[in-house]
Amino acid sequence: MRRGNTLIGRFRERLHALSWVAHRQQYAALPWCETKAGVEILLITSRETRRWVIPKGWPMITLAAHDAAAQEAWEEAGVRGEIGDTPLGAFRYRKRMKSGPPQRCRVDVYPLAVTVEAKDWPEKRQRQRRWVPALEAARMVEEPGLRLLIESFAAGRQAA
Repeated sequence: MRRGNTLIGRFRERLHALSWVAHRQQYAALPWCETKAGVEILLITSRETRRWVIPKGWPMITLAAHDAAAQEAWEEAGVRGEIGDTPLGAFRYRKRMKSGPPQRCRVDVYPLAVTVEAKDWPEKRQRQRRWVPALEAARMVEEPGLRLLIESFAAGRQAA
């Protein structure tokens, strides 16, 4: 019998879906640039696990969502540019916390066309950054939803 065919299976599926309703909100920038070879994405390492990610953070009371994403791009990756005011989409992940259980997070992602790349920035000593072709960037990130967003963004840029 398939998982969703029993009353208990259907209940578990609905409970899992509802568990994502209670989430913490984050905002992220997808730093990108156009090269002769195509779209490149700037990835950074996370501070704790050293996984490849994009700059993201919690909402800031004084900033609109897209401006908060741009601020995170500056602090974490040392880049500035033209930030879109409409998210490309969103992905969900479990944020590993220093203490306590992982937090469910929803991340709205805003495109950031990079125009300035600083040699020094606030978190330079805590992270690495690397420009990579979009499809390689998609393979480097762990979160399936982020992978799909990067692939979709790259396909849209190529079609334009």
